[in-house]
Amino acid sequence: MNIINAGHAQTGRQNRNGNDGTISRFGWKAQNKSLLVFAGEAYNVEMGISNELFQTEREENAKCQFKPTPNDTTNPDKSGLDVLSDIEKFASFMRFLAPPTPSQDTPGGAASIAHGNKLFVDVGCAVCHTPTLQTGTSTVAALSGKPANLYSDLALHDMGDGLADGISQGQATSREFRTAPLWGLGQRIFFLHDGRTRDLKRAIQEHRSPGPRLIWW
Repeated sequence: MNIINAGHAQTGRQNRNGNDGTISRFGWKAQNKSLLVFAGEAYNVEMGISNELFQTEREENAKCQFKPTPNDTTNPDKSGLDVLSDIEKFASFMRFLAPPTPSQDTPGGAASIAHGNKLFVDVGCAVCHTPTLQTGTSTVAALSGKPANLYSDLALHDMGDGLADGISQGQATSREFRTAPLWGLGQRIFFLHDGRTRDLKRAIQEHRSPGPRLIWW
């Protein structure tokens, strides 16, 4: 995607799977190729639960491997949904979760919403926080060729030293992040990848993070 902002023409780039080179889109740095891998990584990294995709504890010291097999696995001895592992259930839940419904009840009503949308586009936010994308072809009709009002281009952007987290994932450097989807923004308590602020205005200002960057505000 070409970005033209404040006189700079720049591009967001894709993170890619290290095995087959296909584009990955899930996670802060778009490091995961599928919702299932995303769920497996989160269960292991955030919750400490080993599973079929991430089979060892986070601490790989042999003395700390108290359970030799994954905590969570598929169980063919059970029936129905109980056969599925937790991460399969998580992935299905995320896959079929309905998108948030935009509020129509704001001070100023429809005119205020329209004005806000225009400002969002005029100042350049919509270049990366793309209002609508369309899903690809899917065997599930409910997910195939549907508009998704993500407000994201799902691409990586260099956010400067001030937002860098010291973590590289896939091809994404410590300063690069996938454009955060803004749908449901009004229901969020914390903003930015590390939740450093509750103030949406400050979150926007943090985009001025110093250092060579792909985007200048």
